[in-house]
Amino acid sequence: MTGDIVPTIGQPAPGFILPANGGRTISLADLRGRAVVVYFYPKDDTSGCTREALDFTATAAEFEAAGTVVIGVSKDTLKKHEKFLEKHCFTVILASDADGDLCQRYGTWIEKSMYGRRYMDIERASFLIDAAGMLRREWRKVSVPGHVTDVLAAARML
Repeated sequence: MTGDIVPTIGQPAPGFILPANGGRTISLADLRGRAVVVYFYPKDDTSGCTREALDFTATAAEFEAAGTVVIGVSKDTLKKHEKFLEKHCFTVILASDADGDLCQRYGTWIEKSMYGRRYMDIERASFLIDAAGMLRREWRKVSVPGHVTDVLAAARML
């Protein structure tokens, strides 16, 4: 089941206040005036999630030049996020949505199926929010190769 309030392009993005790496709290309201990429990923330290975070880290200066903050969100704990960041020297912000509320509100908590087994997990998805807090683009069922390049191109167009 996904959340009842799935964001719509051109509408205000669902707000959030989440604990993030480095002992900070990150909120969408505090980032007003800057574009924001919120990317949801299933689990720290898995191959696809590692590749995605490496790609966002490699382009961090370009996102910064485009006036865009990048935030990765999963249900992993802050302790797991810190280990993940340290192990791979990531520079992206990782926020913990431990209770899954934000995943529900962005519609990324979905039923998946693998080898005939059904289970709930986070859909790999990214959302581009403009400086006024409006949702401008979304990418669902993300395939990691080339994804960050697409997101960066969209951020530059804002």
